[in-house]
Amino acid sequence: MVSCKFVRRTTPFTPINFQMKDLKECIEACLRCTVECENCATHCINHADKAMLPCIILCRDCTDICALCVKLCARNSNFCAELCKICADVCKACAAECEKHAAHHDHCKTCAEACRKCAEACA
Repeated sequence: MVSCKFVRRTTPFTPINFQMKDLKECIEACLRCTVECENCATHCINHADKAMLPCIILCRDCTDICALCVKLCARNSNFCAELCKICADVCKACAAECEKHAAHHDHCKTCAEACRKCAEACA
């Protein structure tokens, strides 16, 4: 039988490269992005169009990563910098997908803008 064990990190953590101003900006951008992605996903689901499925999936991923980023940044986690980079990458991907639909759907346009701002704040 294979057992899982908690492995404690033996090397010191890398110091966080954020200043409080940067953390606050990242948190605020992530909160806005979370709201806009939830709104966008809900509208896309209500359209019942399978072509919107990639948008829905990315919005849900973006919402989850942004919410986690807010939590880790708020407590000044040792993993904040690493998670913020991943968050920025997911936000860029979500923005790119939403921009494909921005001409026809205002919620996608608003979501893409929030994602771009969040990616910039978290990078």
